[in-house]
Formats: sequence, C-alpha cells, structure tokens
Amino acid sequence: MSENKPEALMQKKSFFEKFIYAIEVIGNKFPHPFWLFVVLSLILFGLSYWLQGKEVSYMVSKAGKVTEQTVSVVNLVSYDALRTFFANFVKTYMNFAPLGLILTMMLGIGLVEQTGMISALMRKTILGAPRVLVTAVIAIVGINANLASDAGIIFTPVIAGAVFKALGRNPWIGVAAGYAAGCGGFTANLFIAGTDALLSGITATAIEGVPYIPEGTPTHPLINWYFMIAGTFVLTFLTVYVTERYIVKMLGDNETGHDEEELKKHAVTPEENRGLFCALIALIAYIALIVWMTYPQGSLFRNPANGDILPRSPLLNSVMPLLFGLFFVVGIAYGIGAGVIKKGEDVPKLMQKGLIGSTGFMVVVLPASLFVELFRMSHFDTILSVTGAEFLKSMNLGGIPLLVLFILLVTFLNMFMISGSAKWLILAPIFVPMFAGVGFSPALTQVAYRIGDSTTNIISPLSYYLPVMIGLLEQYKPDDNTEVGIGTVISMAMPYSLFYLLGFTVLLVIWYLAGIPLGPGVAAGL
Repeated sequence: MSENKPEALMQKKSFFEKFIYAIEVIGNKFPHPFWLFVVLSLILFGLSYWLQGKEVSYMVSKAGKVTEQTVSVVNLVSYDALRTFFANFVKTYMNFAPLGLILTMMLGIGLVEQTGMISALMRKTILGAPRVLVTAVIAIVGINANLASDAGIIFTPVIAGAVFKALGRNPWIGVAAGYAAGCGGFTANLFIAGTDALLSGITATAIEGVPYIPEGTPTHPLINWYFMIAGTFVLTFLTVYVTERYIVKMLGDNETGHDEEELKKHAVTPEENRGLFCALIALIAYIALIVWMTYPQGSLFRNPANGDILPRSPLLNSVMPLLFGLFFVVGIAYGIGAGVIKKGEDVPKLMQKGLIGSTGFMVVVLPASLFVELFRMSHFDTILSVTGAEFLKSMNLGGIPLLVLFILLVTFLNMFMISGSAKWLILAPIFVPMFAGVGFSPALTQVAYRIGDSTTNIISPLSYYLPVMIGLLEQYKPDDNTEVGIGTVISMAMPYSLFYLLGFTVLLVIWYLAGIPLGPGVAAGL
C-alpha cells in the first residue's frame, strides 16, 4: 500500500503542478556549468575522432573573386591537435573575449554599486513617484536594475513589496511586479550593463574565423542597444498591464491607509541626496567631454578616413573604456558627495568588492573558453554552420519563422539551464555562424537569444531567486493558513512571462520587417 502512495499523490496534482515538478527534477540532473563544459569538451574529443575527415564545401568571396573552400573535421586526439591545445592552454583562457570585457565592466559598475548609488537612485525614484505611477516606476526601475547585476533582481521586489505595503496595497502585488520586472526584464535596459558586454564578447568569439561573416562586423556591447531601449518601454507597459489587469484580480487588493513609518525606513538620506547631486553633475560633465571629443570634424573619436561616426569609428571601438570611465567618474562623485569615499584608498577597495560577484564567472570561463577553442580547432563550428544553413535554406522558412523558432528553443532550454552566459557560450558558436548563412547578423541572433533567455527566467523552478521570493511572500502573507511555495511564485510569474515573451517577440518582428538598426551602425542582416 505504501509503495503506491507517491503515485497516488502525483495523481492528485494538477497538470501545471506536474509540469513544474518535472522541470525541476530534470533540471536538477544537470551538472554545474563548470562540469557541463568539461563533459562537452570530452564529447568533442570523441566526436572529432569518430567523424574525422568529414568535409563540407562552401563559396567565399574575397577581393571580388568567388572561390570554393572545403573544410574537414580535425581529429582532436591527434598529436598535432593535442600539442596545440596544451601549448595554448593559458593563452586560450586569458584571451577569451568575454573575460576581459566583463571584468572591466564590473570594475566600473562595482564602484557605483558598492558606494550605494544604485540603491539610493532606485529608492529615490520609486518613493518619489506619484501613487498612480508607482507600478510603472517599479517596472522601469526593475527592468533597469540589471545595472547592479543580480543584486537588482533581489532589491526590486524587496523595495516594491515594502512600498505597496506602506501605500496600503497588497504587498504580494508589489513583490510580483518587482520580481517580474527585475528578473524577466533582465536583458532590457536604457543603459549599457554588464550583460551587454558579456554576451557581445561571446558573440565576438563565435564569429572568429567564420569566412562568410564580413570582416569588421560589429560585435561591440552596443549592438542591441536601440532595441533594448525600446524593449524597456514595452516591458514597462506590459508589467503595468499584467499587474493591474491580472495580478490584482488574482491576489486581491483591498487598499487601506498609508504607513508613513514603513516609507521612512527606505527614505533617501540627506547624504545620499548630496551624493546623487554630485553624481548628476559628474555625469553631465563627462557626457559633455565625450561630445566635445566626438562632434567636431577631425576630433579624436571620428573616423580618421572619412570623418564618420557610424558605422565604424574610434568612438564605437572605445565603447568599453568610455563606459568604464563613465561609471568610474560618476561612482567616485557619488561616493565623495555621500561621504562613502573619504580617501583615495577607498576607491580601489570598493572596486575590489565589486569584483567578488564575478569570481564564479571567472571559474566557469576556464572550461568554457577551452570548449569554444576545441570547437573551433575541430572545425565543427564551420561544419555545423554550413550544414545547418543549407538545411534552413531548404526549409524555406524565411526570417521571421526562424527567429521565432530560435526564441522558443531558448525558452525551452532556459527551463533546465538558467545561466544565460553558459547557454550562450554553447549556442553562439553554432547559431551565430549558422544564421549568418541565411543572412542574419550576429546582433540579430544575439537579441533573439536574449529574448528567449530572459522572459522565462521568472518561471524556471531552478531559479536562484525562488527562495528569496518565497521568503518575501511568507513575510507578507495575510494569515498563517496561507501556503507559500515554488508553485505560488511561478503561478504569479506566469502571466508576466507569457506577455513578456509575446511582446518582446512581436517587437523583434516589427523591428526586423522595418529594417531598424539594432544598435549604432548595426543592421539586422549581413
């Protein structure tokens, strides 16, 4: 009798609960990304030995002449391949593009975050919003909170729940909206964040040596910026719509009186206000300096050959140091104004703290960089991209169906593997060259990936943030009889996820059909 008990219990569960449980069980079987890349590398060794000599041919245009090139699978177990692999082991890790980009970005953003500027700016924005706009402000702050990396995902629902409670509204609604915006909208932003640098670095690595991707194809951190700005406003609208149209009805919202004491707990201090004012002055001065060095003809950041800024110029080539300088200057100005930075030694100490969150990525990058290098050495990147591109062309799907199918593939994978960088490290070397074969620019493939990856973060049972959300809901639950679990969080997040996915996909389709640049000097097609 006892043997049938678990089965009986499963029969009583709804289809949705069974589905969530199945995803959680399967996802827990996946190894840590570090070991995942080790296993993938070992599989590459085996496949290269088994498929050695397999060839593909493709046409390449060089200097106006079209020639046929043939590549074959290289046996990675051969002496020559192994000697090259071991000789370049350290160089492969150190020269891996995403590593330098993310460390540089985190040094700058870490300074802004560690001084407390991002927290102060978010609280000032949300607490200063008119009552009717609170949900919209929470949405736009949460979506842009990825400037603070993962901290923004935690901070937004915490402050949103507190603000809703203080305003006399159901705090669960605030927690749901804040979590959806911060986690589901993680990839969108009005600014350039560490995610942009990380993903574009992986994309830049994926196009190396691909013969039919034109030399100089943009892969800088701004390649999706225009689209992400528009996406920020679309997701803000959708967050407000879903919150007021669905979540309020689902959870109930019996408004009561204000709780001024609760609001005061999160109020911005006079020191923080002074710091924000200093940061604003520094921001204006820094932007003015960049404009002065860019706008006049013959200036430093214009193309020396033709004086242009787009599509190629020293300005776009200098995006990373300019962004680092922006965060560095603004962070120091805030720190001095707020009294956080009192002496010169405080600056490197704060930057050092900002790097702590990157240590996990630095560890995973070791096997990931070796996997990407082995993938390239074996010529599997070219074999798969040429074969895949020919298959896609034979299907005659066209651009939009391909984009939608790729987005759906990523959303499915995101249920089981939530690390955005780990997934892109695996997918980019395959799909960036493959989709280039049917005319998609690397920027277009990257933005399609970002849509699928971020919009389903909030409904993944493997999310790192579920325990935090469960704790917040426990804190604000209306009575002791109310049960809170993974299903509670996911059921609240599901409407946001579906609307985000639909809205973001429709925006991309419109963007693609209209031929709007995805970023400065970056087209959707090659």
